[in-house]
Amino acid sequence: MYVCSCFGITEQQVRDHADTGACTPRQIASACKAGTDCGGCVRRIQALLGRGACPRRELIDKGAPEPLGADVPPVAAEVPPVAAEPLPVLPDAPVAEPAAALLPVVQVSPAYREAA
Repeated sequence: MYVCSCFGITEQQVRDHADTGACTPRQIASACKAGTDCGGCVRRIQALLGRGACPRRELIDKGAPEPLGADVPPVAAEVPPVAAEPLPVLPDAPVAEPAAALLPVVQVSPAYREAA
């Protein structure tokens, strides 16, 4: 039976992810996207996961590697550092006018002001 109709995720797929270590709806969402669109399936995922022991914690306690891509380095580590050099100042660059100076002037009639 389908749990998440947005992504076509079945109960069996949720159970399979739970067997590999996903203990929370957020971890299920990381594994298969279920619960990340409309959110209507999150309570069903919670019911499937139950309140029992977390196999992920048990695996980690036994020394198993972290499941669900926990060994992926953070994105910030992949970005090379940028040198903090000041931008050059161009002496002949035109100075932009403030936006207010470019707007047309609109006059409001006194009758409209009294009505407001």
